[in-house]
Amino acid sequence: MAREKIKIRKIDNITARQVTFSKRRRGLLKKAEELAVLCDADVALVIFSATGKPFEYASSSMPELLEKYKLHSMNNVDKVDDSLNLQLQESDQTRMGKELLDKNRELSQLRGEDLHGLTLEELQRLETLLEGGLNRVIRTKDERIAHEISTLQQKGFRLMEENKHLKQQMLTLTSNGKRPRTRGVELDNVATNPDDQGQSSDSVTTNVCSCSSGPPPEDDCSDTALKLALPYV
Repeated sequence: MAREKIKIRKIDNITARQVTFSKRRRGLLKKAEELAVLCDADVALVIFSATGKPFEYASSSMPELLEKYKLHSMNNVDKVDDSLNLQLQESDQTRMGKELLDKNRELSQLRGEDLHGLTLEELQRLETLLEGGLNRVIRTKDERIAHEISTLQQKGFRLMEENKHLKQQMLTLTSNGKRPRTRGVELDNVATNPDDQGQSSDSVTTNVCSCSSGPPPEDDCSDTALKLALPYV
């Protein structure tokens, strides 16, 4: 007759629970010992009862086995971390490669290439992008032109101010310089050169005679000669 299968669940009866724990603990420790002997394996087993009492089995030294377990766990953690880092790097490279392809395709579409596979909505979106970019280009160009015009105007104002300043300096230098005394010099020359006085009188006489429209009368010329103290001919 087949044995009835026992359902694995918590035993509510405390006495039955303690009896079951004792039986199965001894069986588990026996199985661990058999495993270590039959397979030449390092086995370490630690059991804590419901009351916190420890039970253990070690095929060799328990501290050595625990240290070996710690080292193995740390190596596994490092390997897991390296594996995770490698997976993350590969994932990042894949993502960046996909983004690069998308950007290159979008750039070629902005240049008017590779448009045959686009839908109407995608074409409208591309048109909106191009219009926005064109408006930004025009606005930037206008700003640059306005800036250059303002710079040229400021330069022109500075040149005008410098020119005005130079003119004022020239006027100042001219007003502070010596004025020529032409009339006084001529009078001095007349006074210091008596020979020139006769020559000047002759020239004056000649000019007076030549200014007449016709041949002058003899009386007029003689009167003029007498006035200038010249011998009458």
